[in-house]
Amino acid sequence: MRVLVADDDLSSLLTLEAFLSELEYDVATATNGREAFEAIQEDDYRLVISDWEMPDMNGLDLCQKVRERQFGSYVYFILLTNRGADADLVNGLKSGADDFLTKPFKPEELRVRLNSAERIAALESRDIFIFSLAKLAESRDNETGTHLERIREYSRVLAAELSNNAKHRHVVDADYVRTIYLTSPLHDIGKVGIPDAILLKPGKLTDEEFEIMKTHTLIGGKTLEAAVKNSPSASFYRFAQEITLSHHERYDGQGYPFGLVGERIPLCGRIVSVADVYDALTTKRVYKPAFTHEKAKSIITADRGTAFDADVVDAFLAREQEFVLIKDRLEGSGKGPNVPVFSTAISSSSSAMPTTTS
Repeated sequence: MRVLVADDDLSSLLTLEAFLSELEYDVATATNGREAFEAIQEDDYRLVISDWEMPDMNGLDLCQKVRERQFGSYVYFILLTNRGADADLVNGLKSGADDFLTKPFKPEELRVRLNSAERIAALESRDIFIFSLAKLAESRDNETGTHLERIREYSRVLAAELSNNAKHRHVVDADYVRTIYLTSPLHDIGKVGIPDAILLKPGKLTDEEFEIMKTHTLIGGKTLEAAVKNSPSASFYRFAQEITLSHHERYDGQGYPFGLVGERIPLCGRIVSVADVYDALTTKRVYKPAFTHEKAKSIITADRGTAFDADVVDAFLAREQEFVLIKDRLEGSGKGPNVPVFSTAISSSSSAMPTTTS
């Protein structure tokens, strides 16, 4: 578990950092609330231990901002305080604090608080559940490999590169990168509603069959709709729903299911679109051999600004060697579970673009 400690008292900060490091936690520090919040936006911290009284932004305000932000993973928040009045504790709880620790802290008491934090984090099984659900949906197909692992890695790399783009960095922060990594495996969950005769057909689909195949986007969106309405992590599931619905849209409006044009397509869908097509192109299918990286690159580049968002293609070109390394690592590990592949490629002007299940 990564831990962020925020305290403007240098002595207290160093003491906490040393104690946590001895317990083998990965520790980072901040000297005020604003610096701490920026760190949380930029990296993945599951536990924050913050002093109540700090300059620039106090611990109470920091906790409130963390809760308002609704990060993809739950952030367990411990407030350090000299305050013991009931009203102060109530205000801390209202701000979203999970626990309190009196300064100066007692090592054994902190150890107990940390155990509680780890138990809460362990209960957050959503991430595992999401990937297991995606695996279950994929198990209907007769392809094997590490498709889901590759898709989430490719999507993560593309999002991370876009976070360096001035146009996108206000949207694509560390939490966005985490969230697309976690939710992109759900992109084809709607295939659970596609008949086997179509889903498992080894050859090219007829026009009528392809129209049925395309409905997997709508089925997937509908599948996630209940989670969006009923889950306290609705923003997370809404993100997954957007990917499911939009990863076969084309930037020029010729995609499906809605024919969205340009930036009306959610950015997460535009990212997964490139990741999914790259994986389809570079993986062997019953109707085609695996294309080389260079050939896949040429096809994607040719569709820059038509099938694909130019910014996402540029992100792919900037990090293309990471795509090669990811593919080699996952295919060469021999540890990947049997994962069926279902990435019906986006309709494209490129004759080499897959047009059946892939």
